[in-house]
Amino acid sequence: MNNIEIEIRSFISQEKYEELLEFFKENAEFISDDDQETYYFDAGQDLRIQRNNTYSKIWLKKGKLHDEQREEIEIKFNKEDFEILEKLFLSLGYGVNIKWFRKRRVFDWEGISVMLDCTRGYGHILELEKMSSPEDQEETLRLLKEKLQKLGISLTPKEEFDAKYRYYRENWQKLVLE
Repeated sequence: MNNIEIEIRSFISQEKYEELLEFFKENAEFISDDDQETYYFDAGQDLRIQRNNTYSKIWLKKGKLHDEQREEIEIKFNKEDFEILEKLFLSLGYGVNIKWFRKRRVFDWEGISVMLDCTRGYGHILELEKMSSPEDQEETLRLLKEKLQKLGISLTPKEEFDAKYRYYRENWQKLVLE
């Protein structure tokens, strides 16, 4: 069963974002353009709700934030149900830790999901992702790292993502207004 999400990501400049967008338009299959609003809850685990252009969802990512390999549990709802989902979690006593607002462009590149993100107040990110079985997860991770190298992009260290995430978590209410 392919229920392990393998992902790697790197911060990129706006110029590199534009360059990669053109590269993937020419060399990959365009999947979607998405506007996403995501709320992280203080649930002791990585519990989120999201509204995008087509649906809303609840999802839980096991493991630690920014780990390269994590199990995911996801339940989709109608887009209009987002406020009900938020109300449900607030009623259960969970507070919203962070709100994210991002424009995501998704491509399929040789069987790999490519996400080009522009997140308000956070920056530009390239993410490569592939679902894997537990037995194949190390091989899948190696493949993703090779693809990132082919693009000429260095993997951003987990510590840098963690530091930027902490800063965003503490300042997101000001940062999203910029």
